[in-house]
Amino acid sequence: MLRLVLPKGSLEKATVELFADADLAVVRRSDVDYRAQIDDPRVDEVRILRPQEIPVYVAEGKFDLGITGRDWIEETGAEVVSLGELSYSKNTANPIRVVLAVAKDSPVRSLADLPAGARVSTEYPGLTRRVLEAHGVQADIRLSYGATEAKVPDIADAVVEITETGRALAAAGLRVVDTLLVSRTELVANPASAADPVKRQAMDHLLTLLQGALEARGKVLLKLNVAPGQLHEVVAVLPAMKAPTVSALSGETGFAVETVVPKSQVNVLIPALKDRGATDIIELPLSKIVH
Repeated sequence: MLRLVLPKGSLEKATVELFADADLAVVRRSDVDYRAQIDDPRVDEVRILRPQEIPVYVAEGKFDLGITGRDWIEETGAEVVSLGELSYSKNTANPIRVVLAVAKDSPVRSLADLPAGARVSTEYPGLTRRVLEAHGVQADIRLSYGATEAKVPDIADAVVEITETGRALAAAGLRVVDTLLVSRTELVANPASAADPVKRQAMDHLLTLLQGALEARGKVLLKLNVAPGQLHEVVAVLPAMKAPTVSALSGETGFAVETVVPKSQVNVLIPALKDRGATDIIELPLSKIVH
């Protein structure tokens, strides 16, 4: 039913891991194979291509849906339907930023400080031109094919580059001047395909699985028992998505309590619960959380 295109390159490993977590394992003969399969009746075809190209191919109808970044949607100007954001990037769950950076000793402190004709090297010439022109800057924008941060100061006066943390730019001797765009990973669809009720339902189902797998990351299920007189004290320290689930134990001997908590808090939370009278504490991994 659906023709799906996934990103090659920096997002590839994280995307394949996400699909596996969502029970949509991407199967291919080797890591360099550009064709793949997903054992799901809603997916007929899977291709793995550069994220820069994905918005255009989806807009043209070569694929029904794909995963790419907002940065490439804005750069290409492709008319696609965004079905939803997926909170992951190459290394973290944080979005990336498209930033303009200059040498640390540059006098440039804002976009408007760039002089006319300033050489700006970037993989995002369209996006860069639109943003700089909006700030009244007529720059000499040059397409970069990589190693962009290495071109200051002898080849370029400034660069427009992506960053998650800014550490790589700082290590290259650059200083971030401004953020042009905050970019998140998105599931995008061809407008005609998204308007088809059958295909749209299948797309929404896949999005539910992917977002559910992301929501479960870093969280665990805690189950415990507690005596009636200590219930209030135990529940008071328990985090929850809404509220802990409390059920009476057979024979009115106490209560069973369960809740979803961040994995990062468990090392402090479990001893605190035990100190407040909780017993039989069980920590269970989660694969999906669907709201």
